[in-house]
Order: sequence, then structure tokens, then C-alpha cells
Amino acid sequence: MRRFLLVSALLAAPAMAAPDAPSPILTTLDARDVLTYARPEIARVTHVDLNLAADFASRTMRGTATLDILARPDAREIVLDDKGLVIARITDGAGKPLKWTVGAEDPYKGAPLTVAIGKARRIVITYSSRPDARALGWLPPELTAGKRKPYLFSQGQAINNRSWIPTQDSPGIRQSWSASITVPDDLVAVMSGERLTPEGEAAGEGLHRFRFRMDRNVPPYLIALAVGDIGFRAVDGRTGVFTEPGQLDRVATELSDTGKMVTTAEALYGAYRWGRFDVLVLPPSFPFGGMENPTLTFATPTIITGDKSNVDVIAHELAHSWSGNLVTNATWSDSWLNEGFTTYFENRIDEALYGKERAATLADLSWDDLQRDLKEAKPEQTRLHGDPEGTYGQLDYTKGSTFLRTIEYAVGRARWDAYLRAYFDRHAFQPQTSANFLKDLRANLIRGDRALEERLQLDAWVYQPGLPSNAVHVKSATLAKIDQILERVNGGAPIASVDAGRWSTQEWLRFLNGLPRQQSATRLAELDQAFRLSTSTNAYIRSAWLVLAIGNRYQPAVASAEQFLPSVGRNLLITPVYRALKAQGEWGVPVARRIFEQARAGYHPVTAGAIAQLLH
Repeated sequence: MRRFLLVSALLAAPAMAAPDAPSPILTTLDARDVLTYARPEIARVTHVDLNLAADFASRTMRGTATLDILARPDAREIVLDDKGLVIARITDGAGKPLKWTVGAEDPYKGAPLTVAIGKARRIVITYSSRPDARALGWLPPELTAGKRKPYLFSQGQAINNRSWIPTQDSPGIRQSWSASITVPDDLVAVMSGERLTPEGEAAGEGLHRFRFRMDRNVPPYLIALAVGDIGFRAVDGRTGVFTEPGQLDRVATELSDTGKMVTTAEALYGAYRWGRFDVLVLPPSFPFGGMENPTLTFATPTIITGDKSNVDVIAHELAHSWSGNLVTNATWSDSWLNEGFTTYFENRIDEALYGKERAATLADLSWDDLQRDLKEAKPEQTRLHGDPEGTYGQLDYTKGSTFLRTIEYAVGRARWDAYLRAYFDRHAFQPQTSANFLKDLRANLIRGDRALEERLQLDAWVYQPGLPSNAVHVKSATLAKIDQILERVNGGAPIASVDAGRWSTQEWLRFLNGLPRQQSATRLAELDQAFRLSTSTNAYIRSAWLVLAIGNRYQPAVASAEQFLPSVGRNLLITPVYRALKAQGEWGVPVARRIFEQARAGYHPVTAGAIAQLLH
């Protein structure tokens, strides 16, 4: 039986919390988040109100955070998460100073910020972030598309927001929030909530203030901010795109199906519950493909390739509006509940909107990624439920989605869709664990069918390493044709015989990744000359090519890497290139370190930290 923290000492949490009421807290052992110092069963944050100014000169956010607290009657302190915050003072809501301490710091987790609240249930923290705050990317003008104005963006997942917001930074502690953000008057601020003042309002000489509100309870990693030279273009009545003004035409054209995606998703699994769905395409240093911040997905410009072949990223972030934002993994040991569900849902959106073959192509390519990660990972890194952030590579996505697809194939799509739609309703605005999902699955789908239970191998999928024997592999006719071409090329056919003029990104990836890892310099030169791979403007293709070329110490590829790596900040695309360089020892490591030193200032702290650790 699932246990919740009481909303008060007298009232039990409802089965489905109203969006504007405190969401329940899971208290079972598997729901205990080891990456937070918070003790929400004693005292928890229910609302965060930010009043901050973005100081580009000092690269800091300065101001106050007012926290509303729900606590047991006997609670005398609240524990928050702090990663390098510079705290000036903490008071209660009436301005009375409160005692506070910052405990010992863990390099990754940060430190506990303990506030003696007494009977106070609202506290005000005056503070600033540090210039190296892990969540915040401060870009000089030359690293933007327009080259004229600076840019700031945040990336909260998984536990980065504690470096600029003092709160309980755990996905299982959902909070509503509001914000007032002051910026230079030639810049625009946007956030992952309702935009109360889209044009801004005067805030003193040379300054503008933008106000925002999120009445829905969200996991705190979804509080997101961007500030820069940002324009907007509507797609339809509830969707649109934000980006730098010079990029609006390209971005709006590429993402013109966004409104259709929302309608398609709703037809599959129920109403979209977040108001608007807009997309902000960021400068190249954004570390991920996309980030599912409610109302305002953040996206990498690497998906803007001119052929819509990578808009599945937007379908993915949209799907998070159900799996991740609506129903959220309670801890980072169960990330697959966010990412696996979303990858499955994304593929269903792609199928409904673009056809079965397009969806099969994406699923088949995902199977390639799954097999690669299973081969490279240690067994304990291949479990869906495992150590926090401990699943290898993309397995939360690929193994998780394959698990759900396997269930679909076993019970039939109609039955599975009915279950999944009801699942999102039952658990809306609540945290979730693997154990609770399996319990729900058994109660509402399997319903005592022992043969079905045995056929699905549920516990093996979630708790055991490797891939269960019943895994469903969707195969693509499109990629089968690429495989035939690969067979000829790998048998010695000239590269010039390959007609790749109309290939999608996915076909290119199947081809490049399907080539033998050992290639002669002559063969690599033939590939490069035929397809101009070293100068490709498609970042997916360029990355896959560089991994192959560097793995063979193909010297002409070094110049391409020197241009490519500083110009792209997406981890998925640059980490494999740095890893390939590192694998080449005395030939590649000096090259990797030289490029990284030149590129580091333009990377988000998440990316810079990961590459620094890789090259250490």
C-alpha cells in the first residue's frame, strides 16, 4: 500500500491532488531521494516566490526567494538544498531574523541549508548565486546567433537548480512558484510558467521587469529561465516559438507542426494540462536536445536541419508534459519513468503525425543505441531501477521505451492505450516509483492474469540487468535499405556508387554507424570527398563522422573537430567525439584537451564539468 505524507496533521492526501493544492509526498523507502538533504516528512516547501535581478557583469542572480512551508506542528526547522549560494540573511515573513546554518558540502550534492523556523511558515532568503553556478549558462554576445547581446539560460535537471534557487531540490517535492525577474531593458526574460508581463515593465533606469507564475505543482528542476535578445512567432493559438530574431524564420518553418503535435498527443493520452506549449530554441551551447520545462520547452539549434527530420525532439519534450511533468519519478533512481515513458509516447506521436514507417525508423535506430549501450555498460548500469543517475548512456530512454512497447505488443494497443491514459489521470501531479508503477500495472492491466504476468517479465525488466528475452524490436524498411547499401560498401563497392542525396538524418546515422570501425585513410578520404562530411552542417552527421574518422586517426578530421566542438554544446553530439579522441591516447588526448580549453568558456557548466571529468 502506497504511503503519503499527510497534507496536514489531520487531512490525508487525495488520490489525485488538485493542481493548486500541495501534492503528496511518497514516504516508502524506495521513494527516499538520496540526492537531497530535505526532510519533507517534517517540513516541506510548497511555493517558491523569486524576486531576482540578472547581473550580466558579475554573472550572478541577486535578490530574494520567499518560501511557503508546510510542516508538522512540532517542526522547528526546515532543511533546504544549497549549491554555492551566497546567503546574506534569512527572515520570517514579517522580517524577523532567523538562525540558519550551511552544513558540510558534497562536491556534487552541495550542502544542507538548515533554517530554524520555529512557528514560521513563510521565510525570506536574501542571496545571490555564484558566477560558476552549475545551472546557469552566461554567454557573451559572440556566442549567440546575433553576436550583439549577451544571453543567459538555466538547466535545472537533475539537481542543478539548487545553485540559483534555495529550495528543496528533489523531484518528489512538487512546488508551485512565481517570479519577478529584472533584466537590462534591451533584453527579454522568459520562464517556464505563465507570462504575466510579456512586454516587461519599467524597473528603473535601463531595466525591465518580467513577472511569471506557475500555479501547478511541479518538481523544482522544471523552474527555468532564459534572458536574451529573444523574439516570438506564433504557430497557432496555443503554440509558438521563441528564439533570437534572426533565427525566427528558420525555426518557425522547421517547427510548424508543433500545434499538430499537441493535438495528436491529446488524442492519445488525454488533455494537455499546462496552458501554452511554446518552444525556445537556444544558442548552440545548450547541453541537451531539449528540456521539457512546462509551457516553454528549451531546445537545441542542432535540431533545425531544414528537413524536419529531427523534430522528434519536440515530440519528446511535449510527451514529457504527461510523463515527467504530470507524473514524475520520485527519485533519480527511477529516471526511466520519465524518459522511457516519454520516448515511447514520442514515437506514438511521430507515428500518428508522420506515419508508421517514420516511427519505425526512429524506433529501429533507438534499438541500435540500446544494443550499443548494453554492450558498453557494466551489468549494474543496465537496470532501469538502480543507483541515482546510474543508468548507462541512453538506457533510461531506450530500454524503458522498449519495455513499454513490449507490453503494448503483448496486450494489444487499444487495451494498452486505455490503461496508459487512465494511469496519467490516476497519478496526475504526483511523484511515482518503479514499485508503484508495477503495482498499478498489476492492479489495472494484468488483473490477476498469471500467464500474462509471466509473459511480460515485469520484474526482470525493471530490476534485473540486461535485456529480457521478450523485448520487441521494431524494424524499419527504410533502414533495411541502408543495411543493403552498407553490405555492398563494406564488401568493397565504391563510395561514389552510393546515392545519399535525399537521405534523412536517421539514414545517415545508420550508414555511418554501420561502417566497420577500422577504415583506411584512403577509404575515409573517399567518404569525406564524396559527402563532404567534415564540413557537414548537420550536427548529428558531423558527430558520427568524426567519431569514425578520429577512431582511425584520420588527420584531416582534426581540423573539422576543432571547428565543430566549440560550436556545439549538446552533450549527445560532442561527448562521443571527445571520448573518441581520448581513446586514441597520445595522438588524441592532446588534441582533445587543446580544443576543450578553447571551447570551455562557451559550454554550459553541465557540459564543461562532464567533459573535464572525461578528460581528467
